[in-house]
Amino acid sequence: MFEAVAFYLFAFLTITMFLITVLSSQALYALSALAAGMIFISAFFFILGADFLGAVQIIVYTGAVMALYAFGMMFFDTTREVKEKKGNKFIIIGLSTLAAVMVVAIFAAPIVSTNMQAFYPMIDGVGNTQQVGLVLFTKYLIPFEVAAVMLLVAMVAGIVLAGKKMDLSLTLMNAEDIKRIEDEQNKKVLS
Repeated sequence: MFEAVAFYLFAFLTITMFLITVLSSQALYALSALAAGMIFISAFFFILGADFLGAVQIIVYTGAVMALYAFGMMFFDTTREVKEKKGNKFIIIGLSTLAAVMVVAIFAAPIVSTNMQAFYPMIDGVGNTQQVGLVLFTKYLIPFEVAAVMLLVAMVAGIVLAGKKMDLSLTLMNAEDIKRIEDEQNKKVLS
């Protein structure tokens, strides 16, 4: 009875937080609601008895990813309207196809690997962390590696996009030019 009440409570709170994230026009509210939603997702892991995954959900997603989003949002002017540029259609179709194939591989790998036997089968009395590690690096090794490659590609793409957004290189300017640019930006803010 307690688990059912907790499940429905956390399900309602999680969906509410993610709706606020999607529907909010303020970046700070959206980030705060996203962090709260991720914390509520970790409650599902605790209810299911997967304490390690619940702790990882809080530490990795709520801690690290939300800090990354917060630092990223500091570099963007959220009051300015975003103008989207249309890129090369062949690149977009190719990357979309590659992403679709990777998603299919992630979901198909556990089905294909049902006949695989772990070198270290599940042992009663072993902690939750050891069980997660055994399953993750035996049966779910392929999806784990594909997800790692996808994260690497996303990181490289983020670096490339951030590099393209830089209008001026402060390392190549002298002190007078930097001071002049700062003064111009301060005048725009005050006006």
